[in-house]
Amino acid sequence: MESILVVDDEEAIREVVSTMLESKGYRCTAVSNGRAAQEQVKRITPDLILSDMIMPEMDGIKLLDWVRHYDPEVPVIMVTAIHDISTALEAIRRGAYDYILKPFEKDQLFLGVGRALQHRRLVAENRNYQRNLEQQVEERTAQLTGALSQLEQSYDDTLEALGSALDLKDAETEGHCQRVTAFTISIAKAMPVPTTYLPVLARAAFLHDIGKMAIPDGILRKPGPLDDDEKQVMRRHCQIGYDMLIRIPFLRDAAEIVLAHQEFFNGTGYPRGLREEQIPLGARIFTVADSLDAMISDRPYRKALPMAYAREEIRRCSGTQFDPKVVEVFLSIPDQHWIELRQNLGSPFRMAHLKNAMRNNVSS
Repeated sequence: MESILVVDDEEAIREVVSTMLESKGYRCTAVSNGRAAQEQVKRITPDLILSDMIMPEMDGIKLLDWVRHYDPEVPVIMVTAIHDISTALEAIRRGAYDYILKPFEKDQLFLGVGRALQHRRLVAENRNYQRNLEQQVEERTAQLTGALSQLEQSYDDTLEALGSALDLKDAETEGHCQRVTAFTISIAKAMPVPTTYLPVLARAAFLHDIGKMAIPDGILRKPGPLDDDEKQVMRRHCQIGYDMLIRIPFLRDAAEIVLAHQEFFNGTGYPRGLREEQIPLGARIFTVADSLDAMISDRPYRKALPMAYAREEIRRCSGTQFDPKVVEVFLSIPDQHWIELRQNLGSPFRMAHLKNAMRNNVSS
């Protein structure tokens, strides 16, 4: 049963209007002025207010203004005499739903009240629809976020499996992919590069040597220098890695970096002899990180070199092997950062460690 608050300073009108509306099934409460109407609305908010214009203590316009602020969804119908028509129009401009002229007929009253209540029902239905829609969107978003999280985890599992396979293939450089990935992300964040590019760069760095899985063990594990023929075979690993990754949708962008990770800034690298800006930015960043890890790690043919030596060698090769801008950023990062990063990668390695590296800032 919908409730209507009748506000009029004439008791006879309050009783007549309430009786007519109750005959139609509405529940009515009647008060004599705007002040009393305020108190009633605060106790129980009605579905509709039917208010006279001219009343003592608080008139209909002031009551209307208050209702608009208290609960804008409650429709207000103003009741006015013919000579107050301009005031009624002002009430419409202030937010009244409608007005009824005195003396009014029963049908006119029922029609106005019916329209106003229908309007309120539509407003309530729309609000509920919006609320339900927002809840559905939140639920669907949560489901989508969960699905994307699972998909991302499956990506990580795939990368870790590939990295583990490469470690088994080339045990002498075990952990190199993990370390060089963390180094690459540190340099990239210091440059900086767009945040959206970091996952692409991380995947490329982690899988940069995946093509070596197709290189014969005799060449891959040879303790001494490679001869010219063996070097040519080894150089194929960039193209092999690219061919492997380009067929995996979420690794296609990373594949371009893998293909170019042995290119030199002056154009003397391989496989395509790219130079300067022709080389993808990710590959230019990676080559510095890769060379750093190669120098400060043990190799079958030598012990790890000091950090100071690695920094100076990278500085010396700026403009030839390395992009000078990347070298400048690398040299701005303290030695202690690389030492701590190398020590804190964790074992067993998980791609989650790289996510932390992408979130955290480079140490100063």
